[in-house]
Amino acid sequence: MRDLSKMNNPYFDDKVIDACSIFGAMDTTGKRFSGEGVIRAITNMHVRGNGLGGGFAIYGLYPEYSDYYALHIMYLSPEGKSEVEAFLKQGFHMLHAEEVPTQPTPAIVNPPLVWRYFLEVDPRECGEQSQDDYVVERVMKVNTAVKDAFVFSSGKDMAVFKGVGYPEEIAEYFCLEQYQGYLWTAHGRFPTNTPGWWGGAHPFNILDWTVVHNGEISSYGINRRYLEQFGYNCTMQTDTEVVAYAIDLLMRKHGLPIEIVAKILAPPFWSDIGRRPPNEQKLLKTLRQVYGSLLLNGPFTVIIAHHGEMIGFTDRIRLRPLTVGVKDSVLYLSSEESAIRLICPDLDRAWIPMGGEPIVGSLKRPLVPQEAATTGRNSIRC
Repeated sequence: MRDLSKMNNPYFDDKVIDACSIFGAMDTTGKRFSGEGVIRAITNMHVRGNGLGGGFAIYGLYPEYSDYYALHIMYLSPEGKSEVEAFLKQGFHMLHAEEVPTQPTPAIVNPPLVWRYFLEVDPRECGEQSQDDYVVERVMKVNTAVKDAFVFSSGKDMAVFKGVGYPEEIAEYFCLEQYQGYLWTAHGRFPTNTPGWWGGAHPFNILDWTVVHNGEISSYGINRRYLEQFGYNCTMQTDTEVVAYAIDLLMRKHGLPIEIVAKILAPPFWSDIGRRPPNEQKLLKTLRQVYGSLLLNGPFTVIIAHHGEMIGFTDRIRLRPLTVGVKDSVLYLSSEESAIRLICPDLDRAWIPMGGEPIVGSLKRPLVPQEAATTGRNSIRC
């Protein structure tokens, strides 16, 4: 670990709880763009990390393989790679496999081998499962049963690139300036309670869901035990992993909209619920009773992405920062407004949302800045 005494850390401890940087940019018309601006923006928040984790998620990345699952896998040994590839060939039709291109980067030391696989599910293997559920099951099996191998990205036409280093170093290492997408998220990590390692860097992913997070999930234990009932296994040694799986369970499997999901993960206090109208009280109490084990305790800001949407929200009392920016058809989410202004100095509008209020950018409803400026406080759907 790097010398924390050189950071803004006057007590010389190894836990700096107000750090981590997150950033997201989405063109709600679906136009693909280079990540050069996103890389500059996350680099501008360099001091919020310590070089123990950085990463990016990119959507619209693989148009030539858009109908196939793209698995990015880290290998710590040749034996792990051989075992995983044999396992994949048993349950998938493999269209293409290659090592993810990288370039020498002085700050990146002893990286794992990273490969990507473009896979088609064999319908005969699924049985009564959906293809998505089948892929989730296969990912969990690799991550729990195969030594020295970790699937860290498993969606279609998107991918995660992450590792130990500052975000700008990870971007350089994986040659991200060569990629384009219509939605980018980025993260700079300052590990608090969990180790800084390649699998523990953000974003966290399952299928096309990704999560970047600033904060600390103190409810990790109960969140994890609840998710294990539905076949999710947490193997990446960090609290944020539960958020990605919770989102997949609530939005994909249970079909809940983000406005309801936000009330599950960051619900009002009981004292606040008692002051709401009767119908709203009934809904909020029901959600707490059914999904109480998925409430996220602790301070947090998250940016959640999947195909067609980028979502940002904070804990209910906004203990971690989130700034929203709008310019024409582009929505920005960031830990700091300065990072947005660096790459887009002439924003149409910038604001700080209320705690627990989801900000949603969507391809289904392209961004209209005037509407964003006047929408009510419960949810801003751009």
